[in-house]
Amino acid sequence: MTRNRRRLELAMPWIVIIGLLIVWQAVVQIFQIRQFVLPAPTAIIDAFFEYRAPIMDHALFTLLNTLIGFGIGIVVGVLLGIFIGSSRLVYAGLYPLLVGVNSVPKAAIVPILVLWMGIGQPPAITTAFMLSFFPIAVNVATGLATVEPELEDVLRSLGASKLDILRKVGLPRTMPYFFASLKVAITLAFVGAVISETIASNDGIGYLMLQAASQFRVPLMFAGVFVIAAMGIATYVIFALLEGRFTSWATRRQETHFGGG
Repeated sequence: MTRNRRRLELAMPWIVIIGLLIVWQAVVQIFQIRQFVLPAPTAIIDAFFEYRAPIMDHALFTLLNTLIGFGIGIVVGVLLGIFIGSSRLVYAGLYPLLVGVNSVPKAAIVPILVLWMGIGQPPAITTAFMLSFFPIAVNVATGLATVEPELEDVLRSLGASKLDILRKVGLPRTMPYFFASLKVAITLAFVGAVISETIASNDGIGYLMLQAASQFRVPLMFAGVFVIAAMGIATYVIFALLEGRFTSWATRRQETHFGGG
């Protein structure tokens, strides 16, 4: 029974996606919606195969920008999270600033980045970084904040230094929060890269979609959207698998607790 349920859970995303595509195709055909308003899935697939070479070239450019910005976001986010989560004074001083920076629409920042860096890859990488580091920093800081004060007192009484507590208790406690934040941050990194490409780039999926819009190639625009969604889902799944691999101990403990075992 459990195995069948697991198989159904794995199949459900495909069932939902295929079902939505079938409904979409039927609605377009029944109501005879014009292609420049809403193309049918079959028209989008045709556009993808017709322009697959440029689409893949632009997709790889976007993916590279996203991963570089995301990688920088991981490093900065983890360091900031440790810094903020380890000190209440630092938390009080930096957290409002981080919230303010994260609240600014990134489309408004891209023109400033263009002035500083020019067009192309640097603004896209920077925008991907700016959107991805915040959830990582917040979750790492939250993970460190969940360490019980009583546990810290006991470890100090046993001679553990603050660094020992951070390395042996704080960081392991943070892992579930960290990997959960990666799944959110990678999708935000894609958003940042595409935003920058639509404003200040001659390459990337964002640029391709902008050019397609100017030429009223709506199926090509939707093909670009589908490619971005596919890359986002693929990277999300990768980090979900990593989360299960490295934080299974937390999941097992939760299941035992709620199961009353």
